[in-house]
Amino acid sequence: SAPRLTCVFVDHGLMREGERQQVEKDFVAATGARLVTVDASETFLRELAGVTDPETKRKIIGREFIRSFEGAVSEVLGEGADKGETVKFLVQGTLYPDVVESGGGSGTANIKSHHNVGGLPEDLEFELVEPLRLLFKDEVRAVGRQLGLPEEIVGRQPFPGPGLGIRIIGEVTRDRLEILRRADSIAREELTSAGLDGQIWQCPVVLLADVRSVGVQGDGRTYGHPIVLRPVSSEDAMTADWTRLPYETLERISTRITNEVAEVNRVVLDVTSKPPGTIEWE
Repeated sequence: SAPRLTCVFVDHGLMREGERQQVEKDFVAATGARLVTVDASETFLRELAGVTDPETKRKIIGREFIRSFEGAVSEVLGEGADKGETVKFLVQGTLYPDVVESGGGSGTANIKSHHNVGGLPEDLEFELVEPLRLLFKDEVRAVGRQLGLPEEIVGRQPFPGPGLGIRIIGEVTRDRLEILRRADSIAREELTSAGLDGQIWQCPVVLLADVRSVGVQGDGRTYGHPIVLRPVSSEDAMTADWTRLPYETLERISTRITNEVAEVNRVVLDVTSKPPGTIEWE
């Protein structure tokens, strides 16, 4: 019988550098899964144009994710579409912290809508299946290892579904995504080469796109953006503490970002625990 699972990867243009290639190469190589990639970046950028409110961003991204899945159905079914076949189920990797933060646990407040929980449109044409809904991240990793997935997939930093869209404070534009991608890539590279990946749960890199500050580069005055590093350690994402990174590593990240990313002239460190500050800025 034909395989009943087709993985759909929506590239919304809000991914980090090299991420699409990792999904298309490493994931497929490790699992042998049938993968359909939907490039929806133009649509997402168009829908996010002019939007600065974090909740609105999350809702738009959640809605467009689903529309992208719906659009992929005919490709998934191939010739079966003509025979009246349909896709009945949409399987999502929703985890328990997402459910709790979106107000889904008993007696919990809606802290922020996760695109895969509170951000979904009402008129969903699939039945939703969420096999990991009651698991925390460390439990999901244990399942992944049990299934024989390689460590670079199982152990990678969690990355939010809305991606860099909620790490740009202000409107999401192509240029701003490009700036953030370069800065994020440098930070990840340096943390890896310093051997800190095991110590850090996540290190969001945030672009304060609506903030500018005066700086000096060479002999000239600059008026650039700050980048915020948000390294955190956590067991389950429900609470987190900021990771005490070595000064040498911070110095290397800062020097490289300000040298290599022309639009950025300051790198700052977020030293807030969760609570009160969530891991992501939006």
